[in-house]
Amino acid sequence: MGEDGKKDKKVDVVCDKRLDKYFDVTGRALAKVKEADKDSERAKEAADFLDMAERYYSDAKHFREQGNYVLSLAAVNYAHAWLDAGARIGLFKVSDTELFAAD
Repeated sequence: MGEDGKKDKKVDVVCDKRLDKYFDVTGRALAKVKEADKDSERAKEAADFLDMAERYYSDAKHFREQGNYVLSLAAVNYAHAWLDAGARIGLFKVSDTELFAAD
């Protein structure tokens, strides 16, 4: 039950609208990280986190093109997780509560 006492609606379909939302947020987060300052003492780690995010984002696009929306959603969320983790531990100098959970 939700906070309002009503039964929570079961969401068991990955649709274009949902994928569009996650691709939009993750794409904007990727762009912000690419432009952001990085921790100069951990440049190698920052580059690795960004590379992993870009690879998962690319995989997500590929899965979507193939019609595999479940794997696409999983991959786009993994991409964002790498960005969030990098922001959280200070590899990426970003501050945006809409795009990152690091604040």
